[in-house]
Amino acid sequence: MKLVIVLFLAAIVAALASAGVLMLRGNRADDPHGIKMARALAVRVGLSVAIFLLVLFSYWMGWIQPTGVPLGG
Repeated sequence: MKLVIVLFLAAIVAALASAGVLMLRGNRADDPHGIKMARALAVRVGLSVAIFLLVLFSYWMGWIQPTGVPLGG
């Protein structure tokens, strides 16, 4: 399960980096309205929602457990 979560987080960072690169390139003739950048950001949001739902589902199924780390010493 940890590997799946790490892969999702890596995909989220990759989508964010892709949108950043597209933003820095500026307004190109082949993409005048920033469709590619908007799509990359939409993918990032979709992956973020998917990982959140995956963590909730995993907790509900009992695949992951809270660690019980005490707060403040």
